[in-house]
Parts: sequence; C-alpha cells; structure tokens
Amino acid sequence: MKILIVGAGAWGTALAVNAAAQGRHELSLWAREPGQRRELHSQRVNARYLPEVVLPPALQCPQGELQQAVAGQDLVVLAAPVAAMRGLLQALRELPVPLAWLSKGFEADPSGGPSLMVHEIQAEVAPGLSCGVLSGPSFAREVALGRPSALVAASFQEPVRRLLVEAFHGPTLRIYANDDLIGVEVGGAVKNVLAIATGFCDGLALGLNARAALITRGLAEITRLGLALGARADTFNGLSGLGDLVLTATGDLSRNRQVGLLLARGQSLEQAVASLGHVAEGVYSARTVVQRAHHLGVDMPISQAVVALIEGRLKPEQAVSMLMGREPAPEGR
Repeated sequence: MKILIVGAGAWGTALAVNAAAQGRHELSLWAREPGQRRELHSQRVNARYLPEVVLPPALQCPQGELQQAVAGQDLVVLAAPVAAMRGLLQALRELPVPLAWLSKGFEADPSGGPSLMVHEIQAEVAPGLSCGVLSGPSFAREVALGRPSALVAASFQEPVRRLLVEAFHGPTLRIYANDDLIGVEVGGAVKNVLAIATGFCDGLALGLNARAALITRGLAEITRLGLALGARADTFNGLSGLGDLVLTATGDLSRNRQVGLLLARGQSLEQAVASLGHVAEGVYSARTVVQRAHHLGVDMPISQAVVALIEGRLKPEQAVSMLMGREPAPEGR
C-alpha cells in the first residue's frame, strides 16, 4: 500500500516514522512549507518538531506540490490543525482514494454560527470523499520511538476503517476500529480543553482529589456534548474518550497541560503559548467547543471556565470558587 501523510508537524512525522519502520507499506511524508520539504529530504530529521528522531531510510519526502504528492497513493492522511482542514479538503475533494485526518478540534465560524468538527467540514466541501479519523491517546514522541500505543480508526464506512487498520496496525501501534466517528471526534477535541483545566489545577497545587474530580467531571462534559451531537455513550469510555483525556490531562508531554501549568504560575496566555514552540490545540478549541455547546444548550462549566481564564475574564481563585460554588446536582447530569 502507498500511503501519504500530509503535514510534517510532530504527530504527522511520528505516525509516518512508525509506519515506515514496520516496512509493510510505502510511506511518504509531505510538508506544506517548501523549505521544510527540502530540510526533511536533505537532513532526514524534523528539526523543529521531532529533532531526536531520525527518519527511516524507507520514508520518502516528496518535493513537489500537493497534487503531485497525492498522485498514485492508496491512502492519504491529513496531519494538520483544524484551521487548515477546510482548504486541504477543498483541494482534495476529487481524490479517488480514501482520506483520513488526525486533527482534533472544532472550526471557528467567524459569522457566529456553530463551530464544526472536521467530518462536518468534509460533508460541506468534499461530500464525495471516503473519509475517517485516526485518534486516541498518543504522544508523538513515544509513537515515533516505537513505545506501545493504541489508537482508534473511526469512519462511517467499514472499508475505510479496515484500510486504516491495515495501514497502521503493527508491533508497537495497535489500531481499534469504531463506527462512531462523531464520538471519536468529540473526545479528541474536548479533552484538550480539559487538559488545560487539569494543568491549571495542578499548577495551583489544589491536590490529587481535585485532579480526580476535574477529570471525572470533564469526562461528563465530553459525554454530554457528544450525546447531543449524536455520538454513542460507550465511545467515551474508550481510547478516544477516557484514554485520551487521562493521557493529555496528566502526561508531562502534553502541551495543553503545560499551558494550564504556566497560566497557574502567572504567565499570560501569549507567554505560555510562545514558550511551548508548538501548537496547543486546546487554546484554539476552547472557544469553539463552548460555542458549539452553547448552540446545543449543553452545559459545560469546566470548559467555560477555561475560556474565561484564557481570555483574562477570570482570575485563578475566581475560577475555582465559581466551579466549587455551583448548586448541588445529581451525578448523572
């Protein structure tokens, strides 16, 4: 199988490295910036995003434009931020082979309409594509180094799920199939916002009890939003729900958790993001998650507090008081 990964950030690079190292398929990694394409080809390392990992000799780094790179492939995987997905999907709307994405988040609507998940963008701009998503608890560095990991391949179409499993399942990366594309996308998007909240909680030294409560109630928020969008409840007990939330909220490699820790230490949002050097999707997802929840009438107090914190409308102690001062409610709500 010939597989092209479009986007040479940390995660796109890691997945390409892992799959190429298996030696079962022909892998190519295409960077959107011409300068990065040249560097990958000549230096055989992604110096900006994954400098400690040498690209396997079998991994190709095509130098042409996107339409040249996708020609002749059997599977195309988009490893780009949600903000770039509409343009990429439009450019590839006539693609004759299945396409999947790694993006986690909602696209902001500047007109104030509901923010959209990637599968909803795809339905608007490229409805003829066979599509799916690959998601789950996965730090790029560990996947690239061959540490044991597990992901979910989700699609409404069984052949796409089967193809993704065939493409990436291997000795160090286990792929589970799931037909709940909506649930898998919701879990991947909202957990980044909750990871900021958990990092903030730990940065304020509120204790392990508070962390456990925050993660558990955060999972309830993910589930409420997912059910309102048509997902299945059981999806959120799996890898793309509970698994991804626990990893991103507690793992030291989590950029979203680091944002929360830095905000708790008094840094501004701009300082926190600049110090990371990489995208922290939760910063951009927070507003869009809350926006979609608002359109659906779904209550998401933790996510709302994160938005107020990153916008400077709440101070740390006010956020804690707001969440702890809410009226008592049954646990199932």
